[in-house]
Amino acid sequence: MSISKIWLSSPHLGGAEQKYVQEAFNTNWIAPLGPNVDGFELDLTSYLTQPIFVSALSSGTAAIHLGLILLGVTKNDEVLVQTHTHNASVNPILYQDATPVFIDSELETWNLCPIALEKAIKDRIKKGKKPKAIIAVHLYGMPYQIEVIRAIADQYEIPILEDSAEALGSSYKGQKCGTFGDIGVLSFNGNKIITTSGGGAIVTKTVAQKEKAIFYATQARDQAPHYQHSEIGYNYRMSNICAGIGRGQMEVLVEHVALRRAMHDFYVNLFNAIQGVTVFSTPNDDYFSNYWLSTILIDPLKTNGINRETLRLALEAENIESRPLWKPMHLQPVFEKYPYYGNLVAETLFENGLCLPSGSNLNDEERERIAEVVKRVFG
Repeated sequence: MSISKIWLSSPHLGGAEQKYVQEAFNTNWIAPLGPNVDGFELDLTSYLTQPIFVSALSSGTAAIHLGLILLGVTKNDEVLVQTHTHNASVNPILYQDATPVFIDSELETWNLCPIALEKAIKDRIKKGKKPKAIIAVHLYGMPYQIEVIRAIADQYEIPILEDSAEALGSSYKGQKCGTFGDIGVLSFNGNKIITTSGGGAIVTKTVAQKEKAIFYATQARDQAPHYQHSEIGYNYRMSNICAGIGRGQMEVLVEHVALRRAMHDFYVNLFNAIQGVTVFSTPNDDYFSNYWLSTILIDPLKTNGINRETLRLALEAENIESRPLWKPMHLQPVFEKYPYYGNLVAETLFENGLCLPSGSNLNDEERERIAEVVKRVFG
């Protein structure tokens, strides 16, 4: 008899989702608009607390794409983006026929390195190509260095597109992630803190930006009694059914963040006495991470040769999913021709890092299975 799979990060329903979805069926709102879409946007706006405007979309990738459009990124423009991220942070740059310029990480938050960022800006300006935008990512729910990145962006007058796809529930000095950029992005993919099955949102500073985002997300239809289009648009709006799932998920968001953080504490305790293994944690109390994924670094020089693959394969043998950290984008075949600024921080993180099961729905028996493998591997 095979043992059940322990997933890296699986959906965790709270129970209220079906009520909102059933309402959509009962009222025949089976469309990319409706009361659940409006309600979900209001729930998110209320949670984020800042003076912002939220538009629910079909994915976080769609939100990044529309964010670039709103920031005026067009053909041959350059966009600075951290290399240590998922490719969804980068692909929309190519959708706009623009050029990604990759930036290394720093070791405190694993996000944009301010030194490499400023070096890149100066060099691109020197080459006659001032970057049009900066995409800054809160990796694994860890806020990037908010103040220093903002200071650099403001100094050179380059807007920030804040990729908070992994960071709903995280904050810096009490302010929620998703509200720091000139435009913010959220994701509700099936593996995120909360899910709408698939979905995302764009967070803007003005109602005019929100209206423009929705215009582009609904095929850029002009105000006319017939279908008329003066601009290229996209089918990016969230469905009323998916938004209903999101409304139910918002009711358990705070609880799910607490449970993810409890998983992080579990790993801190588990690896506390194991030399050469470091659990990635916030640098100080200014940072509050949702710990969407709990991650570790393994130094094989201090573990008698045990590396991230040793542990990953041991977990896999027990039907427990784990995953290497994101492979840097500048090392990906599809992106390797584009400029890169930095050293080897992101590469070293990839070589030594591992994401561990982090779901808010993991139980004591599953945690014990994980602990048994870890103890066996490290003796």
